[in-house]
Amino acid sequence: GGPRRLLLISNSTLHGGGYLGHCQQHIQSFLGQKVKRVLFIPYALHDRDAYARTAREKFESLGYGLDSIHESCDPVEAVRKSEAIFIGGGNTFRLLKALYDNCLIHEIRKRVLEDGIPYMGSSAGTNVATVSINTTNDMPIVYPPSLQALGLVPFNINPHYLDPDIKRTHMGETREERIRQYHEEPNTPPVLGLREGTMLLVEGDKATLQGVTGARLFLRGKKPTEHEPGTDFSFLLTDSNPLNP
Repeated sequence: GGPRRLLLISNSTLHGGGYLGHCQQHIQSFLGQKVKRVLFIPYALHDRDAYARTAREKFESLGYGLDSIHESCDPVEAVRKSEAIFIGGGNTFRLLKALYDNCLIHEIRKRVLEDGIPYMGSSAGTNVATVSINTTNDMPIVYPPSLQALGLVPFNINPHYLDPDIKRTHMGETREERIRQYHEEPNTPPVLGLREGTMLLVEGDKATLQGVTGARLFLRGKKPTEHEPGTDFSFLLTDSNPLNP
């Protein structure tokens, strides 16, 4: 066993760069040299073969082998044998439904929280690492049995967080307004809005904001606050949260 280790990335691709290009050094320092192979979970996209090819190419270029869980005849066993897990982006509802359908919620939690294997998520893969997927930006194209997610951290994240554009005439709700609506419900945990190019590194009881663009933190009943890369978010890990399974 060992302390939980998570790298929760807002987005897989940053404008002007390739797949995971903006965070590949973070990935290498996070996985280190002990990890030889990564178990990839491509359930958030429909074309799993193509998605696995993209991920495999990237991880092999960084010096890691990659096995895609959809190619395994026993997904539960694949998780039990994994050295590290990476869940990619796509549709969060589709992803969470597949995790439930394949009986992987408990197995992934155990590997990460009890056995201490590294967990990486980007976009939807970051959403499912949190308490619930209530703060995803995605459309509910399928119906998972629950919105409760892996609960690897006791708060929620909004990946691809967008600031309001004061020049636009679009009158739809801003991301901030939608998160505030979520916090109008009782017992809702903090929400960390991760802008593109930002990620949260969790090592044991320490959480640090990394990347280039910063984040916005929403606490129920309080004004949102702005945070630069390097911010220590460890206090979010100790907040008791009744929703955490």
